[in-house]
Amino acid sequence: MDDNLLKPVPEVTYLTSNIAWRYRAILRYFYLQHEQLRYYLFPEEVLEYLKESPHFADYTEENLQQDLNQLVNWKNLIPRQDTGKVYSIEDFKKKRFRYQCTPYTIEIERMVQRLEQMGQSFGGSLEKTFFIRILEALLKLTPDTGEDIYRKINKLSNEELNMVWDDLQGNFKNLTENAADYLAYLQSEKIEEMMMTEAFLAYKDALTEYLRNFMTVLQRTSFRIEVLLERIPAELIELIAGRLADHYLSIPRLEEQPSRDKLVQNYLLQWQGFKNWFLGREGRDGDLVFLQNATTETIRRITRFAQRLGERHHNFKSRRRDYLHLAEWFNRCRDLKEAHKLSACVFGVFHSRHLYAGVKETENIYAEIWHEKPTELTLKPRVRTYREKTKTGAVESHQEEKQQLLEQYLREKETEQRLIDQIIQGDRIVPAELPQIDPFIRKTLLNWIGKCMTNPQLTGKTENGRLIRLSLIDDREITLRSPDGDLRMPNYLIQFLN
Repeated sequence: MDDNLLKPVPEVTYLTSNIAWRYRAILRYFYLQHEQLRYYLFPEEVLEYLKESPHFADYTEENLQQDLNQLVNWKNLIPRQDTGKVYSIEDFKKKRFRYQCTPYTIEIERMVQRLEQMGQSFGGSLEKTFFIRILEALLKLTPDTGEDIYRKINKLSNEELNMVWDDLQGNFKNLTENAADYLAYLQSEKIEEMMMTEAFLAYKDALTEYLRNFMTVLQRTSFRIEVLLERIPAELIELIAGRLADHYLSIPRLEEQPSRDKLVQNYLLQWQGFKNWFLGREGRDGDLVFLQNATTETIRRITRFAQRLGERHHNFKSRRRDYLHLAEWFNRCRDLKEAHKLSACVFGVFHSRHLYAGVKETENIYAEIWHEKPTELTLKPRVRTYREKTKTGAVESHQEEKQQLLEQYLREKETEQRLIDQIIQGDRIVPAELPQIDPFIRKTLLNWIGKCMTNPQLTGKTENGRLIRLSLIDDREITLRSPDGDLRMPNYLIQFLN
């Protein structure tokens, strides 16, 4: 654990003080002026600003000086003596100070301002363009098939490489933070209450379409990103981290800079966190899977809410006009018999008889029922004590039939295994190089590919327990030919690991 985590942060004390309203007003003015590139302020400027508010009507110069001194003690302000307009030794002894915000204070005020604008609800969004930008940044770092792993990186200067890295990590950070906030927003109690109102039906389609578009781009790009992450070797990332550290150290800074090894380690940790988010680690699914599941569950929840609202709206709908129209029909009936017929058509037969007939012997649609042979039924007594008579039978042995079926099954499996062994070249199967294959082999290959794609490491096991790995050779499509048809599929490679 880092020792800095155990130290207090005095810079945030002003937010919880008894007179926090005074300290916050002072530091907010310093922050606003800092954003306008005015870094040093005199006490009289601050006092003039505070006096504009009725809350500081009785605020004096002595109060301001006490507050400024306290903020200096909490390391929120840095005092600097102004010696530019001194005309006597007495003026110099008065120590007229200018004050500047510390970097901690600027970041704290920036965070507080964002919290004020955020309100009590989550923000965020599910921007599908983040995945596209991450994929574009990875393509700039990933060597092409058959290309030297260092060739593409050597074409980029340290500054260009830093820009690609910032784009990659920045888009990744925005993706994770915005997605987490938006899903938390949709699952908040306030939004659930709004989903129970009739007004939610107007936004249901737009919201569902928004989530589905995000899921479509996620599924389309995440697989390519995972393939690229598997393709990038560790030594290439170490080279990139070293060049990024050199670029950081090349920027002139007056304060003490961290060591190169520490910077390289930080970049490697950033890459490992990015890779684990997509691929997972130690057999666990990555956070990408959790994001996909959470988005899918949100779509289902929205659909359920909309369905319940529709059902409730339908139940509460008045059918008064329908009943009046139906009453007019009955009123026009000439007698009771005609009214009974109308009732049977509208409401159905009240006392219907259930008739049973056996299997129809003819397919002639014009055959009448009385032309068919009658069906004989044996009626059983409806009493609890009635039991049918049973006759004990002998136990028959089907051992020979079982043995024949087992031998037939083993022969089929042996034949299928020989077909598979014929297409294995060394320890791999390249579908693009296969001739016309049996439909059974095609079904087996697709089954293996499906098992590998459900695993973040793109590995799986065959029916015989052999471990296989799936990899993408290039982006072109191949044709897998069989007697019953052709199948177009990506150019995969299946490798046996044991």
